[in-house]
Amino acid sequence: MTTSFGQRARTGIDRFGPLCVGIDPHEGLLDEWGLPRSSSGARDFGLRVVEAAAGRAAFVKPQVSFFERYGSAGIGALEDVMSAARAAGILVIADAKRGDIGSTMDAYASAWLTPGSPLEADALTVSPYLGVGAVRGTIELAYRHGKGVFVLATTSNPEAEGLQRSTDADGRTVSQRVIDEVSEINAAHAHPGEWASAGFVIGATVDWSESGIRPYAPIAPILAPGFGHQGARPQDARRIFGAMSDAVIVSESRSILSAGSGKIDSVVEDHARAARAAGEPRGSEGQEQEIQ
Repeated sequence: MTTSFGQRARTGIDRFGPLCVGIDPHEGLLDEWGLPRSSSGARDFGLRVVEAAAGRAAFVKPQVSFFERYGSAGIGALEDVMSAARAAGILVIADAKRGDIGSTMDAYASAWLTPGSPLEADALTVSPYLGVGAVRGTIELAYRHGKGVFVLATTSNPEAEGLQRSTDADGRTVSQRVIDEVSEINAAHAHPGEWASAGFVIGATVDWSESGIRPYAPIAPILAPGFGHQGARPQDARRIFGAMSDAVIVSESRSILSAGSGKIDSVVEDHARAARAAGEPRGSEGQEQEIQ
């Protein structure tokens, strides 16, 4: 029986801590690392980050757009990076933010979440803003294959506030409605006592009260951008996320990647240690389970 992504994420956090290392080979970082602005530069960058994260962090998060910009060669580089990460036992969250309807969304899901696919990841970020029903099939496919989905719930960019904090006829914000509807799907698929596999993207700089969101059940992992370069600190996670803090994946990119290739091993170790310390005490159930 395939272990669910939710449980693999839980095991990964228990074993290594909650740090997720972003893989964002944008042009400025490629320049800083002395790499060419090309698919080969993005590939070398990504593989170096994977090497640094292996044995230190449970998660990496490639930003797909920085590979797509180089066309088919860039996609090939992304395939190599994700394959190397998964081979190293790291859970790969493909940050593609896909969102569409019908057969188009089904094709996205198949590309990213089907075992053996060239673009196989452990989880995929998706946008629910064509309706949560539009990504239901993706979530259900993820459950069938032991994969995960992170649904955009409430983001920290100011442009999102007007939409995400709008309220429906029941007085719920759009963000909370997304959380409620995805949680209903999780309740139908997750085993009792286990973490669900359809998690949420909730920015670490978001005020839950102002965004109209609240703790949810069943527990599902939270991918939390905004740590590091954007200002949030791992030690703030319990204050920010409260009752849900044990499920938080601390996503950091620029604050780690700006160290450069020569120092990234020690920087990942330092940030992983800080994230672990901020999250203690955590349950140790299932620490010895495989996470790949």
